[in-house]
Amino acid sequence: MPHQPSAEELIATLQLEQHVEGGYFKRTFQADNRAKMQTEHGQRFTLTSIHYLLTAQSPVGHWHLNRSDIIHFFHLGDPIDYFLIAPDGTLSTVTLGPNPLLGHQLQMTVTGGTWKASRLTGSNYGLISEAVAPGFDYKDMTLGKRDELTQQFPQHKALIETFTRD
Repeated sequence: MPHQPSAEELIATLQLEQHVEGGYFKRTFQADNRAKMQTEHGQRFTLTSIHYLLTAQSPVGHWHLNRSDIIHFFHLGDPIDYFLIAPDGTLSTVTLGPNPLLGHQLQMTVTGGTWKASRLTGSNYGLISEAVAPGFDYKDMTLGKRDELTQQFPQHKALIETFTRD
């Protein structure tokens, strides 16, 4: 049986840093081999990708919104539950995980403009990758504020309180 890496080993080996939304990340690709694309918010890489890790010590990705579309790919560890609020207030949940027979998805797409939060379901870690198009830029990301999100989506108050810091 191959050695299952620890969260600490993954953080060190993949050179992950703490992410502002929670968990750990590292950019693994940016399409600097082609011209940037023009968006209404400025020039962006056509595509970027990251590794993203939630751990027992940092098990939550707090509410945030990205302008770009993001495809998430599950790699290793415990399942991760995602909570998604569409612009019209519709809530959906998806579990990224290793076992499709248990209803886990190996891949998930979140369209730009959707609020997203995540939670590790196990006690170890969950490792995913994300591909972002147009490429990720912090100017295109909004961290959720409890009062603002609750005002916008009062029907999801409990989830908003669970996955916001303020």
